[in-house]
Amino acid sequence: MRTLLTFVGLMGLSAVLIVLGVILGDYASWYFAWIVGTAMIVLVSAAGLAWLDAQDAERRAAPARPPRSGHA
Repeated sequence: MRTLLTFVGLMGLSAVLIVLGVILGDYASWYFAWIVGTAMIVLVSAAGLAWLDAQDAERRAAPARPPRSGHA
């Protein structure tokens, strides 16, 4: 149910942004691109942070291995 409410809320936000874009007229595409671009930068940054955090947690959870002494 929570996922459905989130989806409906985001669809409502999309509708508001599209109506706002229509009202703004000639500048609508620029504002829309700015909003979408900003959201994408935030999402990509958050995904990168989550990925690095998962790698760090994996590294800490792995048992310490002794260093290799020979050639591969």
